[in-house]
Amino acid sequence: MVNFNGNLTADVNIISLNNRGFAYGDAVFETCKYSHGKLLFWEDHYFRLMASMRIMRMEIPMDFTMEFLEAEIQKTLSENKLENNTSRVKLTVFRGEGGLYNPTSKEVGFVISVSALDADFYLMNDGDYEVDLFKDFYVSPSLLSTLKTNNKAINVVGSVYAEENNLQNALLLNTDKKVVEALNGNLFLVSGHVIKTPPLSDGCLKGIMRKQIIELIAQLPDYELEEASISPFELQKADALFITNVIVGIQPVSKYRKKLYDHAVAKMLLQKLQVKIRLSN
Repeated sequence: MVNFNGNLTADVNIISLNNRGFAYGDAVFETCKYSHGKLLFWEDHYFRLMASMRIMRMEIPMDFTMEFLEAEIQKTLSENKLENNTSRVKLTVFRGEGGLYNPTSKEVGFVISVSALDADFYLMNDGDYEVDLFKDFYVSPSLLSTLKTNNKAINVVGSVYAEENNLQNALLLNTDKKVVEALNGNLFLVSGHVIKTPPLSDGCLKGIMRKQIIELIAQLPDYELEEASISPFELQKADALFITNVIVGIQPVSKYRKKLYDHAVAKMLLQKLQVKIRLSN
């Protein structure tokens, strides 16, 4: 069952050919993790969604409050009997039908879908996880690139490239040839006592888990955080790389080309993230 504009339905044909999210990618979305009866980092997700809608020049309905959307998500989870399960929640907001590139409607709609996840908390996957650069296409270092929109062609093509080359992930470059992020999350690089992550100005996603990890690093006495551009040459000199997103948490990279990495910092940060989540419940 999915939630389409507040109505729960099993109809798979609810999205029409004229839906602007389908026709033009005129939509933004949030992917959230629901665990132990709580939407993790929901406030951060909500405010990112509102900011994304404003940047896309969508009119925000008066009833699109944090409480309203959370209640609609809870309703969808309950209808699917997932209110007691750890679940993946996707909330997509799209502009109303009408127009070509230039929309004629000021209305917006939403759809919520949910699916069960196996793990209650974030677990450390420290097995083989190899990445390489994806250089066929580049990310534009602009504000639009930081949003979660339906325009994800580079992530799709990059995922096919990764599968064809037996990689677990690939790293995206921007038009300045700086490493921006992974296909499905933000990138962090550890070099000595410095932990770097690309700045939003380089075009990386304004990730919710990125925000949590930055806050955790700021509390570490032995490490310094830098939001700075990362060149491809730095990857092979680094002590560690890890990728973050709200579903997996922290995914350490084991190999980039011939370089093998340590997982100690990723494990330490994951433990602190678990503590942070438990204390917030």
